[in-house]
Order: sequence, then structure tokens, then C-alpha cells
Amino acid sequence: MALIEMTDVGKSYGAIRALAGINLRVDAGEVTCVLGDNGAGKSTLIKIISGLHPHNEGTLRVEGTEQSFSSPREALDLGIATVYQDLAVVPLMEVWRNFFLGSELTRGRFPLARLRIREMKEIADAELRKMGITIKDINQPIGTLSGGQRQSVAIARAVYFGARVLILDEPTAALGVKQSGVVLKYIAAARDAGLGVVFITHNPHHAYLVGDHFVILKLGRAVLDRQRSDVDLDELVTQMAGGDELTELSHELRRPTG
Repeated sequence: MALIEMTDVGKSYGAIRALAGINLRVDAGEVTCVLGDNGAGKSTLIKIISGLHPHNEGTLRVEGTEQSFSSPREALDLGIATVYQDLAVVPLMEVWRNFFLGSELTRGRFPLARLRIREMKEIADAELRKMGITIKDINQPIGTLSGGQRQSVAIARAVYFGARVLILDEPTAALGVKQSGVVLKYIAAARDAGLGVVFITHNPHHAYLVGDHFVILKLGRAVLDRQRSDVDLDELVTQMAGGDELTELSHELRRPTG
């Protein structure tokens, strides 16, 4: 059974139709890559799956049960976690504090509850190491880490708190080659841990390194939906660049001979 299955899902904001006829399946232990340029509908798709905005066409099923989320908390309670591009971290706080941000372990009752600091440090360090993430000092501010390391901490945090579906919003967009490689390694680790990963990106090269299933969006519609065995990198790049439209444009721009 699919972790998430979307059938003919659409979303309109008044007269503006952001998504139409989207069919998407997310399985455990697989990376589903959703590609597209700005305005293709990727952000709207994330908002629907993560519970930020409800869809108004089609059906969304989570492990076979039809859902229409009214808040991100409802999606999170079903194991759907989203790591956004800007990351919900506090740069001046320690790595372990950010790991437990909003879900701190406490002892005693409010308002006299005390933080279980030692336990949180040990758990954060152990969980990061389990994902293959080695931080020099768990007490250092997370703002001192590289972009790739911050992304990997966010991924490990989602896994620890019970995510079954992990949605990653352009995690490599602002990173160099080396740091992008760090993030892709942890995406593969999450996949191998049995999570269903939705990797949102505009970079077909990054997608093809880890992806099992590829969906390309254009103006709110899917123009390509293939399994890895049915598509190669060249076709993925061509479709992202415009496909037939690019071929037609090249004819129009051809230099006159003679």
C-alpha cells in the first residue's frame, strides 16, 4: 500500500488554477522526485501534502485512507514531515536545542518543568551518528554548520520524531557541489531506512542520483511521470529544459546560411 497516493488532485486559488489532474504515489523505501521551474506548481503540491492548504479537486489518501488536511499538525500526526528550504532553525542555538526545538524533553509539571538537557544531548548525538552525521561539538550553534550539515540535522530530526514520509523542499538549491553531495547522501540514508521521500528540486542531475520515480510539473500539470527504469538523464534534462518547445525554438533561432 502506498504511503501517499494522489488521484486527479487539483488546487485553485479563486480564478487561478495552481494544480490540475495530479497523480502521485509515494512508496516506502523510495525517493519520488518532483521537478519543475518556478511557477510549475511544486510549492502548491508541498502545501497540500504537508497540510498547509487543502486540495479542492481529486483525492489524497494516506496509507489507503482518504484525507483532507486542515493543518500541518494533522499531517505530522500521520508521519508526514516537511523540511523547507529556509529551515526552521535558530542559528544562535546549539545543535541539540535545534534538534528538539518545539519538542523538548522535560521533567516535572508546567510551569516548574525542567529541561532534560543531558538526555537530549545524548539522544541528538546518537541519532545524528546513526544517520552517519558527525558533528564536532553538539553544543556548537547550528549557525556555525555548513548548509549541507544544517539540512542533514533537519532530516535526522524528522526521522527521529517518527516521520514516515519526508518532504524536502529544494534542499540543494543554495548549496555547492560538495555540500549538495552531503545532502543527497542523507536523502539516500532516509530512503534506505524505509521512509518515503519526496524530493522537490529543479536540478535533474541531483534528482537522477537518488530518484526512483520522476514527475515533472509545468504550469500546474504533470508533463512527465516515469519510473527510473523508463527514463534516462538526457530525457530528464531535455524535458526540464522545455522538450519539444526547445526544439521548436532552436528552429526559429537558427542562423541563416550563406
